[in-house]
Amino acid sequence: MTKIYHNPRCTKSRQTLALLEEHGIDADVVRYLDQPPSEAELTEIIRLLGIEPKQLVRTKEKLFAELGLKGAELSEAQWIKTLADHPKLIERPIVVHGNRAAIGRPPENVLEILR
Repeated sequence: MTKIYHNPRCTKSRQTLALLEEHGIDADVVRYLDQPPSEAELTEIIRLLGIEPKQLVRTKEKLFAELGLKGAELSEAQWIKTLADHPKLIERPIVVHGNRAAIGRPPENVLEILR
């Protein structure tokens, strides 16, 4: 099963979804701004990506500064809660394919997990 955490307003997200379709992958599209992932889902996504929670944060997003997160020293659990509470801060798009995941920046990154 393949899932893409998608923002239709994002060019990279649209390109990644198109790339999946070009490769015959019928992905479950999750509009994560409308259906934010839970803390448990985020924890699993981060594990599959093999990154720290803070690496999934869009630090250039205006909301990041508005929330006073620049220079913040948060625990992994606190970063995950922040992402769950403010899905706009989640890096996008994220593709989960089986037990692997990739961030589609650039979109071709997801081809690695489809093999």
